[in-house]
Amino acid sequence: MRPVIATAAAVTTLAGLGTAFAAARHAVDTTLRPAPDRALPGGARLTVHATGPGLITLTRSPASRRPGTYGLAGPGVHAVTGPVLEGLAPSPDTVVRRLVSAVPRPPEPRTKMRMTPRLHTGNPADALGIPYEEVTVPGELGPLPAWFVPGARETWVIAVHGLGATREHTLNLLPFLHRRSLPVLAVAYRGDPGAPRSPDGLGHLGDTEWRDLDAALRYAANRGARRIVLHGWSTGATMALHTAANSALRERVTGLVLDSPVLDQEAALRALARARHTPAPLVPLLVRAARGRAGLYRDRVPVAADARAVRVPTLIFHGPDDTVAPWGPSRELAAARPELVTLRAVLDAPHAAMWNADPDAYEEALRRFLTPLM
Repeated sequence: MRPVIATAAAVTTLAGLGTAFAAARHAVDTTLRPAPDRALPGGARLTVHATGPGLITLTRSPASRRPGTYGLAGPGVHAVTGPVLEGLAPSPDTVVRRLVSAVPRPPEPRTKMRMTPRLHTGNPADALGIPYEEVTVPGELGPLPAWFVPGARETWVIAVHGLGATREHTLNLLPFLHRRSLPVLAVAYRGDPGAPRSPDGLGHLGDTEWRDLDAALRYAANRGARRIVLHGWSTGATMALHTAANSALRERVTGLVLDSPVLDQEAALRALARARHTPAPLVPLLVRAARGRAGLYRDRVPVAADARAVRVPTLIFHGPDDTVAPWGPSRELAAARPELVTLRAVLDAPHAAMWNADPDAYEEALRRFLTPLM
């Protein structure tokens, strides 16, 4: 019987190792490409206590007290909240914010909701009443869906989202850009809904995805764009830096707008691993595994943050409260090229939510930056 027992024990051990390996691989894969419905570090979950005409009451926390305008995503409902309304909270452990909108209805009490930078759902027409075209950008891996909003100017803006988001995030800025008659192309890239998967099914923090932004640049040039501003959030900002440095059409790029750029891949991977509740001793192992699985080798990390590769006026929105992409590399980039790079520090804003913290200040800085580029 002993050989049988030993064999059974070995099989059980191998099965356990196989399960552990599968779980580890899944953790690595989801760290590299967080799903749009999964909170990033700093994207807090909040409990709804009550709603009323134009009001929503939430559990009091640093996140629920953030200044600005944010989305709230919950089961079957998406809401938009404005600023905190002081003096209206019914108890010390709650906060009342302005309720701007809720689709399809206001959330019920006790609903758990996730605070997100994304305000809108749907396409530009359904969400904002802005006419647009559904277009297809020929990409390296296949067709890439995109929204094109026409404008009278010859300077285009190509908008590209980042980690844990979809192109709906770009709708936050679309009214501002549309009012200035700027044509806007908001493109999906590999791994997005409706777009091709990357060959390994993983995200690469902009290292390979930038080639889809390059395809969008080529599409815009073929449609008559003489000058192009790349506006990216998070890894979309990293993609913009890669494209401006490496594209065969980089001469068409006349400006960069970078919101929360991911310039330190290792720090971003650590933050994403911690967001998955990875035990602290295992975080370095998960980061190393993610690097190896996605081919994010250290000798390629500085490419996006190389100040020598910046050749056009660049506006960076970033702040010290970003727990995904440290803003130290953004400060270093601005300090290295002060003649081209302007850094707007934004306080009390999580990753990729610099506009949300203070929309008016963000748009005024953007207006000043874009005016000589139009």
